[in-house]
Amino acid sequence: MSFFGRSAAPQPSQPQNDAQRKEAVMASIRQEVQGANAKELMENLTEKCYSKCVPKPGTSMSSSEETCVSRCMDLYFQAFNIVAKTYTTRLHKERVAMKEAEASSF
Repeated sequence: MSFFGRSAAPQPSQPQNDAQRKEAVMASIRQEVQGANAKELMENLTEKCYSKCVPKPGTSMSSSEETCVSRCMDLYFQAFNIVAKTYTTRLHKERVAMKEAEASSF
């Protein structure tokens, strides 16, 4: 219904606008999820590495504690990147398989 109380005729571009709005919402959601994942990654990294490398927190860290934290963070990021890449590849393969299955059913 239009602003003046009459039914508006469907616009040919409306589905595209709906699709654009849907994509914008999905992009926003993806961004929010990425931010939450990054926050969780940093929280986990901090908790794991500091608990492993700094057994007795003080006013400063020793050089061995700094080295341990640095290595731990490097390994944590490497592992995270491997998992993220594997997960992304898997999702891509599943999407391709779904599209192929949909295409073959027509």
